[in-house]
Amino acid sequence: MRHNDEYCFDRSTVAMTELLERAIAKLKTLPPSEQDAIAAMILEELEDEVRWDASFAKSQDVLAKLAVEAMAEYCAGKTQELDPETL
Repeated sequence: MRHNDEYCFDRSTVAMTELLERAIAKLKTLPPSEQDAIAAMILEELEDEVRWDASFAKSQDVLAKLAVEAMAEYCAGKTQELDPETL
């Protein structure tokens, strides 16, 4: 088991929630093609979450730099108050 992969775990120590168990029980009653389609959607969603987390983690330095620049512009009087009526 790789410890740096959040989706690798010892199944004997992790319990499935009751809601997930109910969902999987219903999925088992579907034809194989529908089971595969739903499984693909779930796996894609999990991968999207991993990609988002990685992308967000990489952007922290950029966001911090932008925040510093924005505060410098504010302190230098180079900003103006946002008026929602003019948007």
